[in-house]
Amino acid sequence: MRRLPLRRLATLAALAALGAATLGTTAACGEDSDAGAGSGPVTLRLGYFPNITHAPAVVGVEKGIFKEKLGSGVELDTKTFNAGPAAIEAVFSGALDATYIGPNPTVNAFSKSKGEAVRVVSGAASGGVALVVKPGITSVEQLRGKKIATPQLGNTQDVALRYWLKEKGLETTKEGGGDVKIVPQENAQTVETFGSGAIDGAWVPEPFVSRLVNAGGKVLVDERNLWPDKKFVITNLLVSTKFLKAHPDVVKKLVEGQVAANEFVNTKPDEAQQAISDHIGKITGKPLDLKLIKQAWPTLEFTNDPIPSSLKTGLDHAVAVGLTQPVDLNGLYDLKYLNEVLKTQGKAEVSQP
Repeated sequence: MRRLPLRRLATLAALAALGAATLGTTAACGEDSDAGAGSGPVTLRLGYFPNITHAPAVVGVEKGIFKEKLGSGVELDTKTFNAGPAAIEAVFSGALDATYIGPNPTVNAFSKSKGEAVRVVSGAASGGVALVVKPGITSVEQLRGKKIATPQLGNTQDVALRYWLKEKGLETTKEGGGDVKIVPQENAQTVETFGSGAIDGAWVPEPFVSRLVNAGGKVLVDERNLWPDKKFVITNLLVSTKFLKAHPDVVKKLVEGQVAANEFVNTKPDEAQQAISDHIGKITGKPLDLKLIKQAWPTLEFTNDPIPSSLKTGLDHAVAVGLTQPVDLNGLYDLKYLNEVLKTQGKAEVSQP
């Protein structure tokens, strides 16, 4: 029997560890994407989160849109994740070729690889984030001394909350001190702690905004109101630079799938919402409440524009609150294929930063 080299064994071990962070399962991980070049279909390994802010990905997989656009020459291998860092590690380890991802992990991946490992090839969604508080809180000053949850220290929503409080003259610390005590915790846990009174509010994405409102909370800040034209990136489509260079034709087909998925989401919202509920049910064993999806839907905009200016502003905010260092984002975006697809369909092209 041929013995595997140590490096190969280490890679397999790393991928096994990543399996605990994923909800979906697919065919063999760890093989090079172009390993079968010339001898069979190219495999595209695509990551996404089973939630509303990743609706284009969820619908694209559930309705077979990606599979159709990729064609018979490409085998689609999907994986689902709960958090951005796990998806990025999968890209770095070679377990993923592309993933739908939030702005903060996008910046971290680009920075960590010194601008080499990843490129944003399309946007996916904007909006869908709010600060929900107890009904008795009616102003920012009343947040002084209160406990407010965010999904993770330094994540996109955590940065947004800290910067907003800073602008309002309220200080926070990484350790949870200051004028407002910020408590990083899992979104599902936040619904429980809000209901028990352990926290006074949370800055979270949908569907947790709607869940907190249904638990008796009220929206104090709709984050859309803090951005020009009420637009800010919540989900990007990111690809590995290695895969992009090796298979530009496949990436273009993936982008075609993204554009088609967004077209479906925007023109057939009822079918899209049902598809999301069904797909999440297949992954988690429990369909997402359709009423909750419909409640959250109006706060989101599904757009192919990655809104680069908002990602840069978000990075500036993270620097301002001391959670990261400045990063040169030059080269992060490669929107050539997106604009080719949009132009072919007679749609407005997006600006390349």
